[in-house]
Amino acid sequence: MSENTATTISDTRHASPDIKKRHRIALLDALRGSALVTMAIYHFVWDLEFFGYVTAGTAATGGWRLFARLIASSFLFLAGYSLVLGQRPNLRLRAFGRRFVKIAGAALLISIATWFAFPDSFIFFGILHSIAAASLVGLLFLPLPAIVSFVAAAAAFAAPLYLRSSIFDTPLLWWVGLSETIPRSNDYVPLLPWLAPFLIGLGTAKLLHPLLISRGASTKREESRSNLWIKPLAFGGRHSLAIYLVHQPLLIGLVYLFAQIAPAAAPDPEQAYRANCVAACNRSDPGAPCEAFCGCTLDRLKEQSLFGDLNMGKIDVNTDERIARIARQCTMDVQSGD
Repeated sequence: MSENTATTISDTRHASPDIKKRHRIALLDALRGSALVTMAIYHFVWDLEFFGYVTAGTAATGGWRLFARLIASSFLFLAGYSLVLGQRPNLRLRAFGRRFVKIAGAALLISIATWFAFPDSFIFFGILHSIAAASLVGLLFLPLPAIVSFVAAAAAFAAPLYLRSSIFDTPLLWWVGLSETIPRSNDYVPLLPWLAPFLIGLGTAKLLHPLLISRGASTKREESRSNLWIKPLAFGGRHSLAIYLVHQPLLIGLVYLFAQIAPAAAPDPEQAYRANCVAACNRSDPGAPCEAFCGCTLDRLKEQSLFGDLNMGKIDVNTDERIARIARQCTMDVQSGD
C-alpha cells in the first residue's frame, strides 16, 4: 500500500464523524426549516382572517388550532434536541449565553412591536419567550438520564389540568400557565404545559442522537440526492430566528397591499360575532359549550336591541353591566340545558 493511499484512508476515517455530524445537523436544520414553512402557512391564514378574506375565528378553532399547536410543539421539540447537541458532552455556557441573549432579545422585540400593533392582544409570552425560558430549565436536565426528562415532560403536560389556581391570575405570573383565566394574546405559549415538548426533545436527543452518529456516514450519492430537499430547508433552519422575525411583517404587508387593490367583502356581522365569540370562548375554556353560549348571547343582544350598538363599538364589553348580565344568564341557561 502506498503512503498516499494510506494517508487518504486515514483522512477519510478521521473525517467520517465530522461528515456524519454535519449531515445530522443539516437534517435537523431541514426539520426546523420545515417547521418555518408550516408556521408561515398558518400565519398567512391568520393574516387572511385579519383582513376579512376568511371567516373570523378560522385560525383559532378546529383543525387550524390543532395545526398551530403542532407547529409550536415542533419548534420546542427541536429546541430541546438542539440544546443537547450544543451543550454535550461538555457544557458551553458562553455559547449558551449568546444563543439565549439572541432568543430573549428577539422575544422582547416581538413584545414591543405587538404592543404598538395590537395593544389589546400583544404577545407577552409567545413561542420565543417559551423557548428562552425552557432553555434555562433545560440546563438542569442536561446531566440527568433521559427518563427523567420524559417523566418531567409528562408532569409539565399534566400540570395545567390539576394545578390551576387564581393565585396565578396576576399578569406577573401569566407566563407560568396555571392561571384560571386565560389571558388574551395573539401568541400565548406559557411554560406549562409547553415545557413538555422541549423536554421530550431533550430526552430524545440523549437517546437517539448517539445511535444516529454510530450508524455511519451516507454515501455521496445518497447525500447528493437528499440535498435536493435538505439544502433549501436547512438554509432556512440555519437562519430560523431571522426568518421568524421578518416573515410575518412581510406576509401581513403583502396581504395589506392586496387588500388595497381588492378589499374583502364586508362580513355578516352576526356570523362575525359568533365566530369571534366562539374563538374567545375556546381560548378561555376549551371544554366549554361555546357554540351554545355564543348563540344564546347573540339572541339576547338582539332581543334587547344591543347588538347594533355593540357591533359599532358603542358598548364597552368589559365594563357594561348589561353585557355581563347577559353572559351570566347564558352561562346558567347552557349549564341547565335550556
